[in-house]
Formats: sequence, structure tokens, C-alpha cells
Amino acid sequence: MIRVLLADDHRLVRTGFRVILGLEDDIEVVGEAENGAQAVAATAEHRPDVVLMDVEMPGMDGLEATRHIVAAGGGPSVLILTTFDRDDYLFAALEAGASGFLLKNSSPESLVEAVRVVARGDALLAPEITRRVIAAFARPGAPRSEPPARLDELTPREHEVLVQLAGGATNAEIALALHLGETTVKTHVSRVLTKLGARDRTQAVVLAYELGVVRPGG
Repeated sequence: MIRVLLADDHRLVRTGFRVILGLEDDIEVVGEAENGAQAVAATAEHRPDVVLMDVEMPGMDGLEATRHIVAAGGGPSVLILTTFDRDDYLFAALEAGASGFLLKNSSPESLVEAVRVVARGDALLAPEITRRVIAAFARPGAPRSEPPARLDELTPREHEVLVQLAGGATNAEIALALHLGETTVKTHVSRVLTKLGARDRTQAVVLAYELGVVRPGG
């Protein structure tokens, strides 16, 4: 059962999400919060698997709440939900440690699938968002980080897995593309994250482009 916490300052929005998710046999809404501070406290209390996090809320906003939840370690995946299709929110959410970013005008089916995706540890970036992440790192003069010391420790297979991750592939898709079992893929992904010092798959995707491991269109 996937345990979900809803964090949004609009009660009607929370009610709508609760109804949509309540129709699924494998998802349970375990709590609600109407601001970021409540979301942090409710996360500690209810220990959900996924937090659906609004961005703009009174007091502590969703981005700051996400930073607190991620910094606590061992917590849930955070799925950012917003009506604002803005690059500053997108990159701030990724920097804060969010595992996914979804617009509120997405379909109910997309919402349910997004919860399942981040709950199993995959990154969730809608195709248009992935394109914008790539474009940001492809701009002339865009800042580049120094490669982490252990980047050269990636094996050829782990490098292939990282390239697949950068394309937004799930474990199942990576397994199909590289002719591997999903259990083997999970092991490779775990090792890639460890060697890159990435907290999750989403950060690994950003690092892959930032460090030039893969190039837009490459």
C-alpha cells in the first residue's frame, strides 16, 4: 500500500486529490496539511511514502518544506504539484530534492501514475519538463560543475545506465534497452547514485547533463 500525504492550502484541491487517489486499491491517503510547516510535521507523524506538495502556501512554502523533509533523510518521495508552469519553480523543486514535478492540470490518470512512479523510487519529469532541464544545461555559458571525483569509477555498463537515466527511462525500460533483468538494473542504478553522490534518480539526471556525460540530442 502506498501511503500518501496531501499538502495544499486549498481544501477543495486536497479533497479532489483524496477522491482520485481513494479510488485506487494500492493507494491510501494518510494525512493532509495546508502549509509547509504542517507538511513537515505531518510527514514525521504519518511517515508517508509520497508527499504531494503544493508550491505556493502561506508561511513555509512547498519548496522550503521539501528541503526540510529531504534533509531529514530516510523520508518519503516528494511530488511537486503546481498550477504554475515556471522554470524558477521547476529548478528550485529539483534543487530542493523533489522526486517529481507535475502540473495540476494533468489528468487524474497521470496523477495516479505519478504517485506510483515516485513511490517505487523512479524520477518523474513530464516530457516537456525534461526538455527544459536539458535546454537549461545546453545554453551557451550555462554553469558547469566540476565532475565528482568518483565519476571515472563508473563501469562501462554503469555509464550506459546513467545515459538511460538521463533520457528519463524507467528500470523496466532500461532493462529492455540493455537486455538486463530489472533486479540487475536496480543494482546498477544504486551504484551509479552512490558513485555520483546523487541523492536520487532526479539529481542523477540533472548531473548527467550538467557534467556533460550526455549532451542534448546525443
